[in-house]
Amino acid sequence: MNRTTSVEKLQAKPKVMGVIVTEDTLSVDLTDGRTIAVPLMWFPRLAYGTDEERANFQIAGAGYGIHWPDLDEDIGVEGLLLGKQSMESEASFARWLAKRSQSHPSAMAGQTAL
Repeated sequence: MNRTTSVEKLQAKPKVMGVIVTEDTLSVDLTDGRTIAVPLMWFPRLAYGTDEERANFQIAGAGYGIHWPDLDEDIGVEGLLLGKQSMESEASFARWLAKRSQSHPSAMAGQTAL
């Protein structure tokens, strides 16, 4: 017989069901019923993204991650559950921001430094 025990259910890692990005918050709905909400500033690329770029995401990694192709940003469920912020270095973000300002000047209008 193929039964799932309570321990197996508890050990199952939740997957992404839905994502909402507002001006200041990233909220992720999980398959176990939880919603994780974190400050958008934890992820500077999302903070600098336009509404359209933030809305263009894909649930990735078999449901264990979220990918924003326009922003080259990836966030995993495990990191969110552990309260991990972006690990991108200041130098890397500065290069991305400089490249972005050259190729997307309208997206940078009204943006201030983090």
